[in-house]
Amino acid sequence: MNSFLSTAILIAFGAASAAADEFGTLNPDEMTWQHFLDQAERGETGMVICSMGYALTKSGDHASARTLFRNCANDGYTGAMTWMSQLDNNGLGAEYDPDSAAEWDRRAAQAGDPVGKFNYGISLMRGHGVAQDDALGRQLVDEAARDGLMIAKRLQRAGYDLDEVTPDADIWKYAPSF
Repeated sequence: MNSFLSTAILIAFGAASAAADEFGTLNPDEMTWQHFLDQAERGETGMVICSMGYALTKSGDHASARTLFRNCANDGYTGAMTWMSQLDNNGLGAEYDPDSAAEWDRRAAQAGDPVGKFNYGISLMRGHGVAQDDALGRQLVDEAARDGLMIAKRLQRAGYDLDEVTPDADIWKYAPSF
């Protein structure tokens, strides 16, 4: 009786699979990281797909987060641009690349993102990944503060002392190389 039941189940499963193939995926895998990564691999973007990059990078899967964030950034999502900057600036999922980090922040700033303005302003003030331009850097920090970004207001109150908003542990990274 067991072999009969097993055979019947296999036949039924085979018939169900054939029906699913004929009519598409009847119960799609919608809420897994793999689903979102598959969408990203196809170049799809959207608010939910882009937000998954955050969860992926926080879980340590920086390479997958880069795929999602890069697609989303290239489609104009400024939050994804600033995340790409963070990944490049810390060598997460790829080599440390301060030039690329500054460029992602520049793009976000140019699109009006307050975090992009703040980050790019700091890069300009330091000359990190971009030619140093303290005046333009402060101007962008001021714009971010006017946009309501609290950390930009904090930097203004500190007289643009960068030690106020970045930890001492990063001094080695931002020190001039000459």
